[in-house]
Amino acid sequence: MGESDVMETTAPAPDIAQIFRIFLKIGLLSFGGPAAQISLMHRELVEDHRWLSERQFLNALSFCMLLPGPEAMQLATYAGWRLHGTLGGLIAGLLFVIPGALVIFALATIYALFGDVPLLATLFLGVKAAVLIIVLEALLRVSRRALTGFAHWIIAALSFVGIFFLSLPFPLIILLAAIYGFFFDGQPKDQNIPAQVIETSPRQTAVTIASGLVIWLLPIALVAGMMDAEILATLGVFFSKLAVVTFGGAYAVLAYMAQDVVTGFGWLSAGEMMDGLGLAETTPGPLILVTQFVGFIAGFREGGLGLAMAAASITLWATFAPCFLWIFTGAPYIEWISAQPRLSGALRAITAAVVGVIANLSIWFGLHVFFNDVSRETFGILTLWTPDLASLNWHVVLLAAVCGFLLLRLHMGLGRVLAISAALGWVLVSVT
Repeated sequence: MGESDVMETTAPAPDIAQIFRIFLKIGLLSFGGPAAQISLMHRELVEDHRWLSERQFLNALSFCMLLPGPEAMQLATYAGWRLHGTLGGLIAGLLFVIPGALVIFALATIYALFGDVPLLATLFLGVKAAVLIIVLEALLRVSRRALTGFAHWIIAALSFVGIFFLSLPFPLIILLAAIYGFFFDGQPKDQNIPAQVIETSPRQTAVTIASGLVIWLLPIALVAGMMDAEILATLGVFFSKLAVVTFGGAYAVLAYMAQDVVTGFGWLSAGEMMDGLGLAETTPGPLILVTQFVGFIAGFREGGLGLAMAAASITLWATFAPCFLWIFTGAPYIEWISAQPRLSGALRAITAAVVGVIANLSIWFGLHVFFNDVSRETFGILTLWTPDLASLNWHVVLLAAVCGFLLLRLHMGLGRVLAISAALGWVLVSVT
């Protein structure tokens, strides 16, 4: 089936109640980082409900990969906007974040008061195993649809090598792919695909930018001025800056902020930073929720639970409010961009590079799920992630095999598989 055929079979747009229900489901089940989250959205929006065409989904994904911040959350926001305007975008984006944020609030409170809790880690062991299968399934699905020519396979392979073995900056990989696509892949594959240009104007775009900036920055300024807590202003400014420069998702955020958070401000120790990332990895929602954990612990150290809640809230606002601004500003132009031969070529090349990025995330995640000890070794310009074979966690191997059978063979629902895997994980660890 060609791209134009997929577009012709899209279903009528859902109403607000349907959008709320589906994106609440996505928000509750969005474990495992961007690869698994993108796969889940693809299954719900493109395959099961056919609200977006394959082309619309991939064009939006490519565009979101160009933006700073969490690409999966921004993709959800775009999907909601595409289906039901600004209200749909707000509902989809907020529901993608809020479930995970509430879980982080709860777990960060437990962590701050009692330290690490083994029971939670045991339950999330099964969740990680299920998520690994979801990630691999996503890689297969996206690669089949995005790699439409030999050049795209080469781009995907080079993207994987660049980010996994050479540790090249994510924005550089996307930029190089876009340049190649712009100059050498500038003819659309299907000349009959209609251009779905959504009406907008420079004035409307300017109003969107101005109102978005006010909504983003004014609450931070008000909180900083009204509350006698300097740390709230510091967190708001720091994470607002971070929201503008952190291309490449949560791991890029971690790289940008780790040194400042640990050694510059002294908010967390290096071990606490990794604990925060672990919590964000094993809860629903974007991995960039690690910033919420940082804000919470920083506020807790400064003034207890009350200030911790306020600090985490302002961190969430500074992290995610800009994402809505980027999407609501750029969303009307995505279909126009995809209709331009050279820009469309750039987007196709970026999509191919995204396959390499997802492959990198899949292998990185797989190594850290299957092995308890994984070290990063550098040999000149090469970087290798090396697992300690003796640290293989056979519990996770068994759970992943069960999840693979349930998901890929029996096609069981994702929620049921996650619940079964979490329960089995607890049982396995308890009896061995």
